[in-house]
Parts: sequence; C-alpha cells; structure tokens
Amino acid sequence: MNLGPHADFIIAAYAVTVFVVAALVAWVILDYSTQRRILGDLEVRGVTRRSQRKDDR
Repeated sequence: MNLGPHADFIIAAYAVTVFVVAALVAWVILDYSTQRRILGDLEVRGVTRRSQRKDDR
C-alpha cells in the first residue's frame, strides 16, 4: 500500500485518532465505575431516587 508523499501525516492522523478514541473509552469506563461507587455509597446512607420512594405524592 502506497500512501504517497503524505504518508507520515496520514499515519500520524490515524494514530492520534486511535489514541483519542481509546482515551475516551477509558474515561467512560472509569467514570462509570466511579458513578456506580458513589450511587452505592448513597444507597448505603439511605438516599433513594425519587422513582424509588414509597410515598405517593
């Protein structure tokens, strides 16, 4: 495969794109686990979501 005279730019652009997408996926995974932990802590303390309240208002 011949990318021509701009091969360095093309390869660098793909590398940066792969890095950014991988970083975003990692960020989402880490944020998901953090949010799950925070929700678990709130549930242990007795804080519930409005949709889970037992009183009907």
